[in-house]
Amino acid sequence: MVNKDFFLALDDLEKEKKINKEQFISALESALTSAYKKDFGEAMKASVKLNSEKSTIKVYSYKTVVEEVEDPDKELSLEEANSLKETYKVGDVISQEVTPKDFGRIAAQIAKQVVLQKLREAEFQVAIDELSEKQNELITAVIRRLDRGVVYVEIPGSQMEGVMQESDQIPSENYAIGDRIKVYVKNIKDSSRDTFVQVSRSNAGFVKKLFELEVPEIKSGEIEIKNIVRESGYRTKIAIFTKNTNLDAVGACVGIKGMRINNIISELNGEKIDIIEYCENPLEYIAKALSPAKVLTVYALEGNNFARVVVPDDKLSLAIGKGGQNVRLAVRLTGWKIDVKPESVAKQLDGELLFKMEKESLLENNDEEES
Repeated sequence: MVNKDFFLALDDLEKEKKINKEQFISALESALTSAYKKDFGEAMKASVKLNSEKSTIKVYSYKTVVEEVEDPDKELSLEEANSLKETYKVGDVISQEVTPKDFGRIAAQIAKQVVLQKLREAEFQVAIDELSEKQNELITAVIRRLDRGVVYVEIPGSQMEGVMQESDQIPSENYAIGDRIKVYVKNIKDSSRDTFVQVSRSNAGFVKKLFELEVPEIKSGEIEIKNIVRESGYRTKIAIFTKNTNLDAVGACVGIKGMRINNIISELNGEKIDIIEYCENPLEYIAKALSPAKVLTVYALEGNNFARVVVPDDKLSLAIGKGGQNVRLAVRLTGWKIDVKPESVAKQLDGELLFKMEKESLLENNDEEES
């Protein structure tokens, strides 16, 4: 086992499998030391050393020189030490080669186990590294199994399995074994128990990558996605911006005859998408964020980032959305709290506010006259 070919094989493993030879030798020395102690005494101080230059493997024991020996596995009397070398004194640590005659057989078995383990670790690490590069990216995977609502997919070019929890699935979709689906690499979970890849179709990043795929101007950076919010399976709002005054950013995202946006909507199984032009003026931005509802006016209220939006009476339900979804997404998109009021109520509130202001002004004037 211990010959030049063995160490040359380690060189080949380093080149082909990207296993660091020094790390492998260190792991093998540790494994062989444990094997030696198991057979010859756990209490012993011993170590196994591999010499790649001389193509040798040797076992050494270490004993401390003492006046009186209490532990033969770890100690050596001064008399015995001086028989080896007259200059040894109490407290010195002496190393002696104690390589057993049949240790080559043991070493061969251990080396095989360590090689296989290191190969698995190396292949696993390569897979992790490759997938780390794909994190936050879109990939096409194949569904391999379904279990209690969880979808498990095969990731191309990797031995690792992608896991799509129910919360990462589009509610209206049905999945079947063998289906090829686009997924967003959300995260790589590495724990003491298991390592797996979290993939998603419900994440907002999934829609963002679909836009990058369909709209070259976004991929090139000519159109910037400022923010994207989503309630998977129902509606997405995406805010876009371009510095190019000659480019219709919304039109580019929609495409000729709606081809680009329709491809995205089809991938999302019919999910509605509102494309919003981002603008620096927060009140104007809020008005656009409430699309598809028509907005009459927006004004800021007292408090941090708090605005009131006035809409036609017959557009109130559209502005708020089913279950408050439209205004909820607008809040997340803009970062402002939004109070939506129909025009009739807003006029009444404005009238009461005007009356209150006039009354306060009248009281102030009376106070001045009395004084």
